[in-house]
This record gives sequence, C-alpha cells and structure tokens, in this order.
Amino acid sequence: MTTASLIGWTALSALVPGAAHLRAGRRRTGFVLLAVFGVVLVAILLYGLRFMGDAGAVIRSSTLTTIMVGSGVCALAWFTLTVLSFVALRPKRLSQNGQIVSGIVVGVLAVSVMAPFALTASTIKAVGETLDAISAPDGSQPTHVPIRAEDPWNGRKRINFLLLGGDAAGNRESVRTDSMTVASVNLATGNTVLFSLPRNLQYVRFPAGSPLHKQFPNGFTAEQGLLNAVWYYADNNPQVMGGRNRGPQALKDAIGHTLGLKIDYYAMVDMFGFARLIDAMGGLQIRVEQDIKWGGKFGTAGTIKAGHRRLSGEEVLWYGRSRVDSDDFSRMGRQRCVIGALAQQANPATVLTNFTKIATATRHMFRTDIPRDLLEHLVPLGLKVKDAKITSLQFVPPLIWPGNPDWHKIRTLTLKAIRESMTDRRAVAANASPSDAPATPGATTPRVPASPSPSETQSLAKRPTQTPTQNDQEAKSLTELCGF
Repeated sequence: MTTASLIGWTALSALVPGAAHLRAGRRRTGFVLLAVFGVVLVAILLYGLRFMGDAGAVIRSSTLTTIMVGSGVCALAWFTLTVLSFVALRPKRLSQNGQIVSGIVVGVLAVSVMAPFALTASTIKAVGETLDAISAPDGSQPTHVPIRAEDPWNGRKRINFLLLGGDAAGNRESVRTDSMTVASVNLATGNTVLFSLPRNLQYVRFPAGSPLHKQFPNGFTAEQGLLNAVWYYADNNPQVMGGRNRGPQALKDAIGHTLGLKIDYYAMVDMFGFARLIDAMGGLQIRVEQDIKWGGKFGTAGTIKAGHRRLSGEEVLWYGRSRVDSDDFSRMGRQRCVIGALAQQANPATVLTNFTKIATATRHMFRTDIPRDLLEHLVPLGLKVKDAKITSLQFVPPLIWPGNPDWHKIRTLTLKAIRESMTDRRAVAANASPSDAPATPGATTPRVPASPSPSETQSLAKRPTQTPTQNDQEAKSLTELCGF
C-alpha cells in the first residue's frame, strides 16, 4: 500500500466507517462499524422527523441539550474512528518518509472531522444562551401561568404582541419607546393586523386596575403627556407603580386600553442593537422613495439616496429615524417597511449563513416578557404569519390627531381592522381614512382632560390642518407601499 492510498482509505473511513478495516482484511470489525454507522444515521433521521410537524420543539431546552451532547459524542467518536482506521491499515509498512507524511495528514484529518460537530455544538450553545438571555425575567413580569403543550395559548384565539423600538441614546437618562406597534395575530390563520401608534400621542388613559389610573385619572400628563414617555415615567417612579421595572406593564396597560385590546406580551428592540442585527444579516434591501437626509436638524451627516438599495445597519437605523424634511408619521411608514423587509429577507439561508453574528447581536438587543417555555410555540406561529395576510393601520393625521385623540374612534377602527383581517381578501396595508369609522349613535368620545395643562392648551391651539405625510385613501399592499 502506497502512502497516498493509505491516506485515501483513511479519509474514506471518515465518510464510510469500516471501509479501512475492510481494506485491511478485518472484515468483522469493518461490518460492525458499518452497521453502527447505519443505526446512527437512522436514529438521527428518526429524531429529525419528530420536528417535521413541530418545528418549535427544536428550540426546546431539552432538545438543544440533546443535540449539543450528541455533537460532542460524535466529535470524539469520529476522531477515534479516524485514528483507529489509520492504525488498522498498518502504516509501519510504509517507508520512514511515508510514515511521517501519512501521520501528519491523518492527524490533520482526525482534527478536521471534529470541526462540523464542534460547530454544531457551538451554534446550539449560542441558540440556548440567546433564548435564555432575551427571556430572562427582569422584574417586570408577573408570575406566568405554566405553559401547557396541548394549549400553550390558554384557550385564546388571538394574541396581541406589543413591538417596541427603544431609544436609549447617550443623551437620555432612560429608554424612550419611539416606535410602538401592536401585532394582533389570529392563532388559527396567522392573519395579522399591525396597529402603529405615534410616539407623540398625548393624554393616554389607563385601565382602572393600573396604578397610573389613580395618578392620572384624566390622562397621562407627565413628560408633556407623550406616549413614548410612559415606560420612562413608570421606571423612574417605582413608588407610584408599586415596584421597580414596571415600565413595560405600564405601557402595555396604556396601549391596550387605547386600542381596546389585551396586550399579552411585549418585545423591545434597542435601536442600536437593531443596526448590529442588520449588519449581521449583510444589510437590508429597501426601496427608498426619496432622498433621506440624516444627522442633526439639517441632515448634515449623510444622505440615503433614493432607489432600490441595500442599506447597512446604520443606514437602516437612520432611514427609520430621520426627521429631516419629514415628520413622525412618515417615520412610522418607513419603520413599517423596515419591519416588512426584515420579515421577508430573514430567510433560513441568510440566518444560517450568519448565525453566530445574528445570535450575538440578538442577545444584546432584545427585551421581552415572553416566557422561555412559550418561545417554542412562537416558531410555528411565526411561520404561519409569514405566509398569511398582514394588514396595517396607522393612527396618524388626518385620521387621528395625536394632541386631541378620539379614543372611541381608535377602538372602533381597531375592531373593524381585526374583523376585516379575518376575511379572505388579499393582504392589504390599510391606511384608513376618517370615513372608515362607522357612526355609533349615542356613543361618547373621551377627550382631553377637563383642566388642560399649558402644554396641552398650546397643542390644541396649534392643531395642524394637514400633515406632510400623504395617507392614501385607497388600501394598498405592503408590496405596493414598500416596493418589496
């Protein structure tokens, strides 16, 4: 046997265990290794088939541990197999130079065959640590009811998630929730309605059970009464909320009461962490309708040119944040397109290719009160939503004036949008007009507090007659609006 053939048979044994032993005349050992290899392949196949109808079970803690331990065992087994295959071929029959060359090559091969298993174990470990980190309790969550596998949603037919973009910039003392969207998901069909609320929505009410209802019975007036300051106020006034880290619950109460929905869970993305996530994905393809200047009040830092462009994380961040020659409602529309583009482009190939970077970025950008045991049930729901109808409603002028919101109208439109999402019409992004709200005889409409604050009086006095944002009367799909 030549040096090359010995190396070749050893390498073949790494792919087909037992090949080298058969070549060396050790038929019994060779067939035993082949049989064991076949049994292992069948076992892995059967184990994988378990997840065909339950994709979420892949991220279960027990599953991740099993895969990680199995990868470690396989790494050691293949290393041992490679060495034993080399020994079975009796390299001492080679010349001295042949022994040295074959020993070095097989040594590298023995280490190399461990790499795929080590990579798998490392990836699975990153998944587990990421999921544990983003779902770790921070004191804001109440005690959750244990998750039952047969009914993880506790009999609910619809689940409402509050999706937040938090801005904790260096010049701010705490988090301001500058992007607030409620995703109301039909559990049976996956049809989803996105309700976007402007950050400057003023004087929101709180349900009777909220501590802030007693503090602000006529509507939230602290911090200029802006919705994006509710989390900030609650976190910085634990004596009012009855404990620390109650910002998420306060905001869920306010937005849920505003829409007439029960907000089940929240997920907040730190905007700068979001930029790192986009970079980890290799950028995001966006249709930029017009030049977007960013930086300061006059956009002196840079310009995102119009057209179909692949934007970096920083550019995506500023595309959704810039107010230069724009307004909050235009920003909301761009942020909606970013969410839609991310949902479409975060495909399995992209995620797997950049998994380690994405996992690292995700670990430091998310906060949520979704229990760890519920995450596995979000996977099949997310896959269902991806192919379902997604509609969108923004509560912006002229539909709703943030300084003088019509609370009854907001609830009426919310209910109408949910009802329409349950039909079989094509996916639309509804920018509803004021006429969309059906008239309700005798309905009372909550207004601003009876004794307006100075800032409120000024806001009403300067109520705008139009907005730079064009809100189409005709419903359009996200494809039309965002150019996907």
